[in-house]
Amino acid sequence: MSLKFGTSGLRGLSSDLNGPAAALYATAFAQYLLSSGQASPGDPILLGRDFRDSSPSISAICAGALARAGLTVQDCGTVPTPALALYGLEKGAAGLMITGSHIPADRNGIKFYRPDGEIAKADEQAIGAAADAFRAQASAIDATPGQAEDHVAQAESLFLARNKAILPGDALSGLKVGVYQHSTVARDMFVEVLAHYGADVVPLGRSAEFVPVDTEAVSPATIGLLKGWASEHKLDAIVSADGDGDRPLVSDETGLPLRGDLLGLIAAQFVGATVAVTPITSNSGLERQEGLSVLRTRVGSPFVIEAMQDAARDGKTGVVGFEANGGTLTATDFMLNGTVLKALPTRDSFLPVLALLSLAAHRQRPLSSIVTDIALPVALADRIENFPLETSAALMAHLRAGMDNLSAFLKPIGTPQSVSDIDGLRVTLSDLSIIHFRPSGNAPEMRCYVEAETADKAESLLEQGLARIRAFGSQRG
Repeated sequence: MSLKFGTSGLRGLSSDLNGPAAALYATAFAQYLLSSGQASPGDPILLGRDFRDSSPSISAICAGALARAGLTVQDCGTVPTPALALYGLEKGAAGLMITGSHIPADRNGIKFYRPDGEIAKADEQAIGAAADAFRAQASAIDATPGQAEDHVAQAESLFLARNKAILPGDALSGLKVGVYQHSTVARDMFVEVLAHYGADVVPLGRSAEFVPVDTEAVSPATIGLLKGWASEHKLDAIVSADGDGDRPLVSDETGLPLRGDLLGLIAAQFVGATVAVTPITSNSGLERQEGLSVLRTRVGSPFVIEAMQDAARDGKTGVVGFEANGGTLTATDFMLNGTVLKALPTRDSFLPVLALLSLAAHRQRPLSSIVTDIALPVALADRIENFPLETSAALMAHLRAGMDNLSAFLKPIGTPQSVSDIDGLRVTLSDLSIIHFRPSGNAPEMRCYVEAETADKAESLLEQGLARIRAFGSQRG
C-alpha cells in the first residue's frame, strides 16, 4: 500500500485511501484523541476537503468512522486548510482535512489537527501505531459512509473575517490583480478578500477538473499561463494557491512566479516579526535580513511548528514560520491594523499574499522592482516525478557514504566546499553557489534546489543537478 506519513500528513494513491484505509486512519485518530484525553465522547471533530474527485468519498468514509468512534462530526466543506485549522482553534476541536495538496489528482491524503493545532511527528507515530493495531485485528474495517453537521458557513465566515481585518479598507485600491482560480479551494475567498480591499480583481482559469499546482516548483505550462494573462490583462500581480489553499502562488507584473520564501520574508517583515523559523531549503540570504533571527529546520510544517513553539516557550515574541513553498505560520499574536491577529500555527496562503500586495500598493512600484530591492540570491527548484522511492534512498545513501562519492557525483558541476545534512544534502560549492538534493517526503519524487549569483548560473546549475539525478536513476534502472 502506498500510504505513508510525509512532510505534511498522510499521503498516497487515491485508490489506496478511498475505502477501508480512510476509515482505518480516521478511527485510529479518534482513538488516539480519546485515549490521550484530547477529546471526550461526543466532542466535535471537523472535516474539510479539497476539490479532487476522490475527496468527497474519502470525507464521507471518515465521517462514518469518526461518528462510530463516538465523536460529533461537523462538515466544513471545501475550505482552505488554514480556515479549517482556525475554526478548530476557535472551537477547541480536532479536525481532518482530506487533501493531497499539490500532488497529482490520482493521489490524496489526510491532514490531522489536534484541538490545539496541527499534529506533531510524535502524534503521527501514535496514529500510525493505532492504525497498525486495528489492522491486526481479525474483523474487517467498517468503511460505511456517514453524515455530518453542516458548519461550512461558520468556518468560511471566521476565516474571511480574519483576512478582512489585516489591512485598512481600500488598502489595495489601484492594483489590478488576477486570481488564478484553477481548482484551489481558496479561489473564491481570494476574489472576495482582494475586492474587499479595493483591488480590481480578474478571475482567471477556473477549472472543473483538479489541477495540481506546486508553488515550490511551478510548471512551465503554469508559467506560460501566468505570463499570457499578465500581458493580456495588464495585471500588477497574479495570485493563487495550491489545492488546499495553504501555499501561496504569486507572480509579478510579467507573470514570473515569486519564490515562496521571499513571500514568507515579506510577511514576516509586514507583521513585525523578530524570529523566523524556516527549513533548510529556504534562501540562504534570509540570514542577512536586519532585525530577524532565522532558525533552520528540516522540511515539513511539523518541524517548523515545533521550533516556533520552542522559541515562544523560551520567551521569544514576534515568532513566525514559513517554508520555501510560501506557506506562512504564526506562533504568537500580532497587532495589525488596530486588531489582534491571533496565532495560527499552520501554513496559510492569505497572509503573505496580503502582505506583498499591500507593500506594492503602498510603494506604488511594480513587484519586480520590490523583489530586486530585497536582493536575495537567485534560487530555483524543480523535481523529477515518478522517481522510485528506493532509487531516491539509494542515491542519498551513495552521496552520504563519503566525500569521494559526493565529489565524483558533482565533478561535472563543481567542487564541494561544505555540506549540511539537516534534510537531504545541501552542498555549498567552491564558487559559493548551492545545490541541494532531497527526496520528497510524501511522493515518488526527487527534488533539487539551487542558489547562485545570477539567474543564468542558477538555471544552469539546476539543469545540471537534475541531469545528475536522472543519470543515477538510469544506472539503477
